[in-house]
Amino acid sequence: MKNQRRLRIVTAEGELRGSMDDELFVFKGIPYAAPPVGALRWRPPQALQPWQGERDATAWGPASWQNRDYCLLAGGGDPGHFSEDCLYLNVWTPDIEPSRPLPVMVWLHGGGFSIGAGSLDPYRGKALAAQGVVVVTINYRLGHFGFFAHPVLDAEYAAGNVVNNFALLDQIAALQWVQRNIPAFGGDRRNITLFGESSGARSVLSLCCSPLAEGLFHKGIVQSAYSLPDTPRAEAQQVGLQVAAHFGLAADASASQLRALPAEAFWPLQRPLALGPVPVSGDIVLPDPMLATFMAGKQHRVPLMIGSNSDEASVLDFFGVDATQVLQQLRRKNRLSYQLIKWIYDIHDDAVLGRAVARDMAFSVMPLLIVKAQHNIGMPGWRYWFDYVSEQARDLYPHGAWHGNEIPYVFNTLESQALPAGRGYSAADYAMAAQISTLWVTFARDATEFSYQLHGEIDWPVWRADNDITLMFGGDAEKPLRLQPRFMRGRLRLFRLMMRSMVKL
Repeated sequence: MKNQRRLRIVTAEGELRGSMDDELFVFKGIPYAAPPVGALRWRPPQALQPWQGERDATAWGPASWQNRDYCLLAGGGDPGHFSEDCLYLNVWTPDIEPSRPLPVMVWLHGGGFSIGAGSLDPYRGKALAAQGVVVVTINYRLGHFGFFAHPVLDAEYAAGNVVNNFALLDQIAALQWVQRNIPAFGGDRRNITLFGESSGARSVLSLCCSPLAEGLFHKGIVQSAYSLPDTPRAEAQQVGLQVAAHFGLAADASASQLRALPAEAFWPLQRPLALGPVPVSGDIVLPDPMLATFMAGKQHRVPLMIGSNSDEASVLDFFGVDATQVLQQLRRKNRLSYQLIKWIYDIHDDAVLGRAVARDMAFSVMPLLIVKAQHNIGMPGWRYWFDYVSEQARDLYPHGAWHGNEIPYVFNTLESQALPAGRGYSAADYAMAAQISTLWVTFARDATEFSYQLHGEIDWPVWRADNDITLMFGGDAEKPLRLQPRFMRGRLRLFRLMMRSMVKL
């Protein structure tokens, strides 16, 4: 057994006492910035004051205010206690004094920027850390606390320095904490992989475009990033004015009046009194829309792995999107496009066709756009497609893998998502989880800007226009991992042209 006294380590802010999980060191609820409460609401995260003595790091920190029922239903579990004081992170490490520094993987949870926490069961870093990496999961501000614009708040900044993307700044502050402190946990501050799913994946892409995040991480994994456009600042300001009016405040309300509103009053607000599930473009954090930055070749020069799942349309119900209705609207407005889509897909049931079209427009097209943008600036990009469904649950998922279904395979935490009574995970399921988590660790350990392939059970070449290779997970019982050339090439070419008009809530 490892020496229990080694549970105490010293960070730049003070001493921490963690715990052991088998042979792994675990530190929970570590603050990475000052609590963003009171006068610090809707301000950039501030430096943390060092503490005296030993700080307990054996319990999860609070999550941002959110809808608990929604998180239980769609977010991965119970996020625990809520508070505006939510800027905490967690670390799993196999060795705090390794012979050479270990790769670091920093996880940004999803949930539409409105639900979730780094402490949820599917995100436990134990299995990844056991493979020789340091895993960090974080909480950050959500909902109106994470993204907000109002003229009186914007007026607090000098011209050109306005902040509306507080959640992205929280993530940047967490990465700065990692740069300061991760060597104390055995991590390599020169090999940081940022990875996330859904809005966490959008965060990875956004930070690839933020001038404030440059140099803080060295590669990224993007799981199921959606193609909804960022919200322009002017639109975000209008929403902020409507929110103030909803609470009985005049258009010229003071910043102190806004900050005095009770925290718990915000999370129940839905559109049109809420932003998202995307960042705001036009502030100092994200000066230009994320996708426009990639298309212009101005993203940070870091390797990226990106992919999506075979039934991403499963999440559209939570956004109130009826895929069949969207398809029928297209048929009424542009019958030629509708006929072309039917011909490309060869699907004649509008419900099934609408689900496939919504999936591809909202999710499948993004990986292709990003790997092409990477290729254009000479940076490696790897594209994957996740279509694996647990052997004893395939009747429950007739259209394929749902949005988020890859997460317990990535973290190798299948038991965190119980199957219905009478069903269990098979040996093939566990083997797939081991393969995927190993591949993610391989990327974190080995991928560099000079990589041309990832070596492993299957050698995975970087995406190039002349090979157009996608790594497929599942979908073929004989070959659950296989390389597929020219995957969806025809339909995604069409959707690149149509995306602007079709992808919207």
